[in-house]
Amino acid sequence: MLIEPIRRNMNTVQILDQRELPASEHWLNCSTGDDVITAIQTLAVRGAPAIGIAGLYGLWLEAIRLQSQPEFSNRLQEAAVRISQARPTAVNLSWAVNQALEKIQGMDPSQTVSTLRDLADAMKVQDVENNMAMGQAGLALFSGPVKILTHCNTGSLATGGYGTALGVIRALHEKQWIRQVWVDETRPLLQGARLTAWELEHDHIPATLLTDSMASHVMALGEVDAVIVGADRIARNGDTANKIGTYGLAVLAKYHNIPFYVAAPVSTLDPATPDGLSIPIEQRDADEVRRFGRISTAPATIAVYNPAFDVTPAPLITAIVTERGVIRPPYQMAIDQLTEEAKNA
Repeated sequence: MLIEPIRRNMNTVQILDQRELPASEHWLNCSTGDDVITAIQTLAVRGAPAIGIAGLYGLWLEAIRLQSQPEFSNRLQEAAVRISQARPTAVNLSWAVNQALEKIQGMDPSQTVSTLRDLADAMKVQDVENNMAMGQAGLALFSGPVKILTHCNTGSLATGGYGTALGVIRALHEKQWIRQVWVDETRPLLQGARLTAWELEHDHIPATLLTDSMASHVMALGEVDAVIVGADRIARNGDTANKIGTYGLAVLAKYHNIPFYVAAPVSTLDPATPDGLSIPIEQRDADEVRRFGRISTAPATIAVYNPAFDVTPAPLITAIVTERGVIRPPYQMAIDQLTEEAKNA
């Protein structure tokens, strides 16, 4: 069974609180858009596709709340802006909200509510289908059993289900082509250790956890055949923003002649952003580095630099896997074509 991070009820949304994993499976009940915004900003739900889906459900909850109020359309537009800005780096969030706004233009409140509900439900289903297609497309990059290194969490928890980079790993496992998955712990919030390791154990996929600083060592030993990661935004030239630490892995992979792959849906491609320098990088709270949970791991007043993401330049990326196939450098023409096709679909 697929792990499901988001569930819709009659007039509420349940979000699996990823801050509590793997210790406990606790569900948050969201009844307003602001509840969803809080869940997104505090990383109760995370992963670019998942926050896009959550954001669209948040807009639906706001439509329910506002449907009997005056100036419904203006108030819903204001809510849409708040939701789309909840996290700035992942383009999927604003993409999902903007797509929905286009479809509900001119609708009355009741029709808007039902349309937003249906759009969010459809996006969740479509995301799983896209991820499975991505997994199958990724198989073309390999010819037999491999040892894969991955970073952060890109599985069911980060999507509607199945996963992007972890979806490719799942497809390889289904083909019995996974010898080993090396799982970076992914400091400072340990999404690899807490979430990816949990998902891989759930699916009985052979995996070994590493601290982030061990990646170069296992590469030097010849124990990594490929690196595959997800993405939160891919610029028009192929520069890719992903969880902090990804850029370093790409440099290491280049040095050790290891292919470095990115797996992401077409909705993560952003032709309006020309290159990595133009991608906004979210800065997060210093206590995420100074502490882990309630445990202090550094002096309480030490200055902290805590970007949530870094940018991997396109020349370090061997290929990008999407639900519409694998693209290789130079990326700009393929990204323009894929996003135009998606727009017209």
